Amino acid sequence: MKTVLNLKVDKALKVQAQKTAADFGIPLGTLMNAFLRQFVRTKEVNLDLTYQPTKYLADIIKESRAEYARGEANGPFTGDEFIEHLKKL
Repeated sequence: MKTVLNLKVDKALKVQAQKTAADFGIPLGTLMNAFLRQFVRTKEVNLDLTYQPTKYLADIIKESRAEYARGEANGPFTGDEFIEHLKKL
């Protein structure tokens, strides 16, 4: 016996997920069923949360690390100290 599981997801995310699943030759429903079976079987949720920054952000991080290495960085700050520091700029 089958049932319907209704989820609210961002429309663009659903379309992207359907396309990605199709690229693997798997309907999205089949993929979600496999995920739920694994979740029930292992009682674990395994997500790869690897984040790749944009080139712009990677450049800023690189610049910040260089400033820190040269001793040009301010801080570390508590939240309140940081706000006070920003007010002085």
